[in-house]
Amino acid sequence: MKENSIPLSVLIPCKNEERNLDRCLKSISWVNEVFVVDSQSTDRTQEISKKYKANVVQFSYKGGWPKKKNWALENIGFSNEWVMILDADECLAPEAKEEIKGIINNSKEKHAGFWINRRYFFLGKPLKHAYFPNWNLRLFKHKLGRYEKITDQSTDSGDHEIHEHVVVKGSTGKLESIMDHHAFPTIESFVEKHNRYSNWEAIVESSATDDDSALQHDGVKGKRRLRKIFRKLPFRPTLRFLYVYLWQGGILDGWPGYVFARLHAQYEFLSQAKAKAILRNRKEAGKTTR
Repeated sequence: MKENSIPLSVLIPCKNEERNLDRCLKSISWVNEVFVVDSQSTDRTQEISKKYKANVVQFSYKGGWPKKKNWALENIGFSNEWVMILDADECLAPEAKEEIKGIINNSKEKHAGFWINRRYFFLGKPLKHAYFPNWNLRLFKHKLGRYEKITDQSTDSGDHEIHEHVVVKGSTGKLESIMDHHAFPTIESFVEKHNRYSNWEAIVESSATDDDSALQHDGVKGKRRLRKIFRKLPFRPTLRFLYVYLWQGGILDGWPGYVFARLHAQYEFLSQAKAKAILRNRKEAGKTTR
């Protein structure tokens, strides 16, 4: 543990994150415990983790559920009551230190978890309108929070949770500080990740298994309900583009906002096409077993 630091445990899931990890760890230098949960990285991920005195834990995915973050929450012996989950391509703003310190040191704190607003960076520019606000529950009392399980099926989308949210036993609040998300520095990185993410979307769409009943943020609940309706509409890729570019205001983000919206339209097409392929394959398999 680091002396004179805030009693907060941070969990960072990783695999080959040498480009992002230094920035992430630097933004939380004021916490007293960090666990980097690594999936056998072959780059400098472990070296950078040791530079910041982070604990490195290896994770081997066996398929299905649980995935990396929930596995870590169940199996790591955290020293602190409060934990925060950060992806390696995310970082906290300087003002988060005092805000989180106040929450942890408040013995009368009524909330069991806190949502934080996430700002996307795309092609090196912050998006001030597209996908903003973007709320995620990341700070919570460890014993009271776990990720929701949306599907047991193998999704071929990687070894960590994608669109699942943390659900806590207790009330939740909102942080005022914002988290920066440097997820897509290049178009290639967006395409690679969303090709995998569309596998997850296709499984969920073809199974109709996502449920918003346990979520504790009205905005996030609303978006998930809207998503269920949206899946039944025609011209989904075009509608997704218009939603991000016009409704969310991506047009005000300039060229990065336009490209971001177009790529989300492509993502929507992939998700829809893969879901239809799954349903078609199930139908054909049903015919052959009769």
